Amino acid sequence: MIKKILVANRGEIAVRIIRACKEMGIRSVAIYADADRHALHVKKADESYNIGSDPVVGYLNAHSIVNLAVASGCDALHPGYGFLSENPVLAEVCSRRGIKFIGPSPEVIHQMGDKIAARQAMLKAGIPVTPGSDHNLEDVEEARVLANSIGYPVMLKATNGGGGRGIRRCDSEDDLMKNYERVVSEASKAFGKPEVFIEKCVVNPKHIEVQIIGDSHGDCVHLYERDCSIQRRNQKLIEIAPSPQLSDAQREYIGKLAVRAAKAVGYVNAGTVEFLLDQDNQFYFMEMNTRLQVEHCITENITGIDIVQEQIRIADGLPLQYKQEEIRHRGFAMEFRINAEDPKNSFLPSFGRITRYYAPGGPGVRVDAAMYSGYTIPPYYDSMCAKLIVWNLSWEGVIERGLRALDDMAVYGVKTTIPYYKEILRNPDFRSGKFNTSFVDAHPELLEYSVRRPPEMTAAAISAALAAHLGM
Repeated sequence: MIKKILVANRGEIAVRIIRACKEMGIRSVAIYADADRHALHVKKADESYNIGSDPVVGYLNAHSIVNLAVASGCDALHPGYGFLSENPVLAEVCSRRGIKFIGPSPEVIHQMGDKIAARQAMLKAGIPVTPGSDHNLEDVEEARVLANSIGYPVMLKATNGGGGRGIRRCDSEDDLMKNYERVVSEASKAFGKPEVFIEKCVVNPKHIEVQIIGDSHGDCVHLYERDCSIQRRNQKLIEIAPSPQLSDAQREYIGKLAVRAAKAVGYVNAGTVEFLLDQDNQFYFMEMNTRLQVEHCITENITGIDIVQEQIRIADGLPLQYKQEEIRHRGFAMEFRINAEDPKNSFLPSFGRITRYYAPGGPGVRVDAAMYSGYTIPPYYDSMCAKLIVWNLSWEGVIERGLRALDDMAVYGVKTTIPYYKEILRNPDFRSGKFNTSFVDAHPELLEYSVRRPPEMTAAAISAALAAHLGM
């Protein structure tokens, strides 16, 4: 049985995994760069080890991380999300060194990380995919010919991309000619490979993903779907489980599709199959994420299943604890990615010291965070500093609970997306439960909110006024 796990990540997801370890009686090992010396995951873990002064390189060195896992007596490693979580090299090195990798096999990570290989696997399994190239593009001329054959708009995508990067929409041949080299450059810089492919752009789709879990004994189940349509520039902002936009028949259909997709590639552990739902109610496979998702929490809320603990059990060779017919969903859950960004200034990052932080609470409220009062958010990583998750039995109830929890939550010292999310929840189109990926672009007026002055700024202004009045 697994006794000790190295968490090859940082921030809130590292804290989340450490908490699961504690509940299972498993010791946890944290890693940290100098920039994370005072991070919460370092304080929470049973042991912690410095991986160098560079804020990023240490988290991306698979060999050094696995060496540390071996040296510290770990028998398993959890990659979290981001960094090396979808890099087959980390899983391969773990296998060679006798460390259990808490995730799928390196072969599956490689296959599903290659968008062309993934498309081919889905086509073979009878999963609907959008029209597009079945191989990497040779050059811009081949892209032009294909685009003309399938019709504009089209999407140029990095074959090894992910996380919303390396993607450009092209509405015309001129757009295609301008964007081709940009996507190739983005693919090379972000993913180390210049390969790109092309597919038909599904205009204003709903973004629906399905959580699946498979064990090493041949069983695979789904834990229902999540609606990720509220996004900006392919980056998710708010996620909902289950989707308020699907009928029971659609829910059953997409769940079965996801399980078929997972079984087709021999998937073991937790993963997510992502789909686009077009305006004619046709589902298309988009990609498969071979890791734990940021938004796994809302699935846990509606099913009562601890996905991280299930990941650990499966990595230990244990079978799933339940059959598909035993899994039920109850109510609605919603997750807000609390980003240290200024929505009123093109969502620019707002890194710095958190002078004061108040976490929300009460029934149906969960916060997964790695920040605290006095913590300085480093400028080297993703801007997400917390996840606020709310649950309620009804769609209307979860919206109202979300508004209440966002009102309760206060982060001073940096700007955050909290006030912007309040505007979204008050919007009639959102409250109707009918929205798609164009929602943010279609509602620029939501950025016209006013920001309440933080109390420390008010106190400073009063002090300055009194000093001036008294001639100090």
